[in-house]
Amino acid sequence: MQIDEKKKIVENLREIFSKSKVLIVTDYKGLNVITINELRRKLREADVEYKVAKNSLLVRASEDTDVSLIAENFKGPIAIAISYDDPVAPAKVLMQFAKNNAKLEIKAGVMDGKVLDLSAIKALSELPSQEVLLGKLLSVLNGVPTSLVVALNNIPVKLLNVLQAIKEQKEAA
Repeated sequence: MQIDEKKKIVENLREIFSKSKVLIVTDYKGLNVITINELRRKLREADVEYKVAKNSLLVRASEDTDVSLIAENFKGPIAIAISYDDPVAPAKVLMQFAKNNAKLEIKAGVMDGKVLDLSAIKALSELPSQEVLLGKLLSVLNGVPTSLVVALNNIPVKLLNVLQAIKEQKEAA
């Protein structure tokens, strides 16, 4: 590989690293091509990129980015899962895939300048997706005005009930 090609790859990776919300490093040693392609397909469905590059280029590209915090994990046959939107998606897909394929090893990750170890990635994978969280937020926000309308509506209804009871009491007397 020529030096110019390596520089282009490093610049491309650096741009990817700076845009990403979360990056997870995996060791794919022992997985066959069919299994890796299945993993790539599942990650693609979740809008997650899965890249393989030379470790030396990854280390160079991670300089001056948050990814440099986990650069020591760039050893051996590794691939990186990158998400630009939903930080939960790669963790969910990788953890689910690792349950069925013991040879896939999740090494570490980085999100918002913080290093994620395996337990943090597992906790991240157990969170609901962004769409579910937004749906819950909308239902809470929708519930507040609805409760207010019901409470304000109950005041005149109760007043009418009291007036009706007074009217019936006077008619009976």
